[in-house]
Amino acid sequence: MMKTVFVSDVGRVRAVNEDSSWVAPLDAGYTLGIVADGMGGHQAGDTASRLAVETIVQDLRGLPPGLSAEACGDKLKTAILHANKVIYREASEHEEYHNMGTTVVAVLLRDHEGMIGHIGDSRVYKFHRGELAQLTEDHSLVNELLKTKQISQDEANVHPHRNVVTRALGTDPQVVVDLYPVALEEGDILLLCSDGLSNYVTPEQMTQTLGSEALELDDRADRLLRLALLAGGDDNITVALLERCKEDGSSAKEWDS
Repeated sequence: MMKTVFVSDVGRVRAVNEDSSWVAPLDAGYTLGIVADGMGGHQAGDTASRLAVETIVQDLRGLPPGLSAEACGDKLKTAILHANKVIYREASEHEEYHNMGTTVVAVLLRDHEGMIGHIGDSRVYKFHRGELAQLTEDHSLVNELLKTKQISQDEANVHPHRNVVTRALGTDPQVVVDLYPVALEEGDILLLCSDGLSNYVTPEQMTQTLGSEALELDDRADRLLRLALLAGGDDNITVALLERCKEDGSSAKEWDS
């Protein structure tokens, strides 16, 4: 059984929330989660992220039962590429949307396994037996500088261009989607987030929050959002959580016994 929740906030500085999110069960045992962080200014960024989420959700409704993880990846990739065409066409036809785009990170699960699709610097983390691992690799200028050892991790955390992405959805007619397989054991949690969370909340804070036994899943999402706000809240913040629970719906905590 999967529990899902998402929360989003405009933050303390921005006038418009350009993030969009969706997470919920689909028919035939599938679960879909999406976080998209739009760019392009007022109306353009929120339009791009909204179109991404709406297109992907619509394309993945009514999937046939029993798809393998690889087949889930194919379906997810096709939906993301369709969203790229929708956003690019909208930007081409309307001057006010010129150069709009969005990040996207999405996971499609059948029961407890499936695939992650990713473009940009929104992220997926996996919380497993008390430990947190980042599953996606940022398509960002700062990450390129990190990989070539031109800057340190400490420098990356405060780099003035840490929000610059090297790949986005909808800005070009063609785009490459990174795919990552994922499987969840009982008690595992997937965290999907925009950089409004990951730039302000440390992995240690994420780990502590996701491992808080006393909190329900929605309370953990709320606490992560509040931590980002307390750290400055200079960006829109979006958090989506997917937890594999026991069949009776209770959270599994074998890792801390």
